[in-house]
Amino acid sequence: MDEFWKFVGGYWWLVFPIMGMAGGMARRWQVMSRQRHEQRLETLRLKGEIKAAQIAARGGQTAPVPTKRQREKQEAADHAELLTRLFSEHDEITARWLDYELDVAKLIAFPAMSDGRQPLTAAFLRAKKTADALRPASADAKVSEQQVTEYLDAVGNYSVAFEIAEKEARRLRNSTFTEDERKRLDRAQQLLKVAIDESATQAERNVAYKRVREELDGLIVLSEQAVQVLEKQVAKELPAQPDPSPAAPPAPERMPLRNPLPGE
Repeated sequence: MDEFWKFVGGYWWLVFPIMGMAGGMARRWQVMSRQRHEQRLETLRLKGEIKAAQIAARGGQTAPVPTKRQREKQEAADHAELLTRLFSEHDEITARWLDYELDVAKLIAFPAMSDGRQPLTAAFLRAKKTADALRPASADAKVSEQQVTEYLDAVGNYSVAFEIAEKEARRLRNSTFTEDERKRLDRAQQLLKVAIDESATQAERNVAYKRVREELDGLIVLSEQAVQVLEKQVAKELPAQPDPSPAAPPAPERMPLRNPLPGE
């Protein structure tokens, strides 16, 4: 025990960065909790508006007690409307993520977005996996109130986790790499511009593409989809060029025949 306190006394200064990290994580989770709460309130508001509209449509009169079938039908309609909105949000977040995942230039600029070793990126990928797994097959799928609630929470977590991971990746940029590795990333970024430059020859683009892959080897792992997208950009046909061969000279004009003079 005495040795432990001696160790703590020798490294007391570590308390401050550790407290700072803990405070930052606490603030992020507070934001996540607040946004999930706001999303739940929005869901309740939506259901309230639907019921208010139904009452207004009946002229404010109290409706008869619905049958079990009517309640199930109304519940299914409410679920379908909510799921449609959740699908839209889910797809929007995925599209924003793919904008990093499939764009090699963005991956080079913000490598943390594809690095599962980064804690916040790993948390986002777990949230994505959960949201994808809980997503119903369609808005009209038969789901319970519990399933809708779980999917609602999962999409909320997915959205917040992406925002946090994106901010962290933009803050870090390439700071987690060594100086030599950062130079390689810079060279890869410059070569990438040549590889997708439509004004360059196909040979120039092919060479630049090969060197991009060499510079990124061991630094950033490109997904198969990202490689396919990049290769299509590299292989894009060049715009048609005018024929450089000289035009054929115009045919010489023929002189009109002279009319014969009288007596000839």
